[in-house]
Amino acid sequence: MTDSASERRHMADVLMNYGILKSPWLRAAIEVVPRERFLHPGVFLDEGRTWRPITAADTDPDEWLKIAYSVGTLTTQLDGHLTADQADEPVMGVPTSSSTDPATVVGMIEALDLATGHRLLEIGTGTGYSAALMCHYLGEDDVATVEVDAEVAARADAALEAAGFSTWTVTGDGLLGHPYRAPYDRVIATCAVRRIPYAWIRQTRPGGVVLGTVGAWPWGTGLAKLTVGGDGTAEGAIVGRSSFMQARAQAVAPLAGDLSARTAYADGERRTRVSPLVLEEWMPAFLAQLAAPGAQFVRATGNDGSPLRYLFDPEKESFAEFLTDGESWIVRQGGPVTLWDDVERSFLAWQDAGAPEIDTVRLRVTPASHLYWIDQAPSLCWEHRIT
Repeated sequence: MTDSASERRHMADVLMNYGILKSPWLRAAIEVVPRERFLHPGVFLDEGRTWRPITAADTDPDEWLKIAYSVGTLTTQLDGHLTADQADEPVMGVPTSSSTDPATVVGMIEALDLATGHRLLEIGTGTGYSAALMCHYLGEDDVATVEVDAEVAARADAALEAAGFSTWTVTGDGLLGHPYRAPYDRVIATCAVRRIPYAWIRQTRPGGVVLGTVGAWPWGTGLAKLTVGGDGTAEGAIVGRSSFMQARAQAVAPLAGDLSARTAYADGERRTRVSPLVLEEWMPAFLAQLAAPGAQFVRATGNDGSPLRYLFDPEKESFAEFLTDGESWIVRQGGPVTLWDDVERSFLAWQDAGAPEIDTVRLRVTPASHLYWIDQAPSLCWEHRIT
């Protein structure tokens, strides 16, 4: 097997040059932990409409290392079951497990402010690579990692053992945390959640940190960093953009069936004050999810080739349909919640406040609600109550 020491050093150099890798201990871990061991049996490379399977066994060793130490995310499972060794030609599918790009992994670990003696819980083991990096510093007995997919967990556990880390690898629903090793000083989630599960707060010591991506769309999601208080609450901020696969227990099912049937009965229509195309931008998409939690953004094409855009909230049986009208847009809305009114109101207030970036959003989590706000902008405040 080709030694990957030079590739590990090169990746550490690149991450330091980007300004992402800062801690000497983390650089030492990157130079020791072989990422390629955590990619067996193989990966899928994105070819646009299909995924090309690549396995270590059938790839030149130097080429395999080039892939393993690339800067991108490497998909390791499609459709909840398919791995690269089970396909001998390009396939279609939806990624359900991956080795996240090293820049994101390292950036999140740096954000944890880890110190020796900390006990850590990771939600979403994936390949096990990030757990290995943290085990190298904290010690295998102070890291617990939870993975919902039994086959993914088994592969990660085998890779961790092969790399010399006999840590606590648990198969289960990470939204429940892992109370048997609590309390933790740090909780990190490598999946996106609609809201921070209160179980993570309860299992973290006062003064401890919970780090996870919030949001339900593939884009327009933010990395929340919360400090747990002694009163059972946690408070912090969205510290930047972040994108992860949705936690499986909270994954949104794609809307099926005739969209025109869902929008047949509108209670009103009007010209929009803001183009719905802003929903395709990161910060407006994040705002939309704050203003209308539960809403899904859907893009389609009409029979005449015209672009169609929708917001649907299936649980509240509400919709907003957007139709082009020359250079402007018309919105038709139906159901008990006027989705676009709520979203547009937040857009306009955000623009009036100078269009602040996502890292200005603060968050407070209690047993009963999530409260988001932007300082110095009283109208930019959203409470999501847990019923």
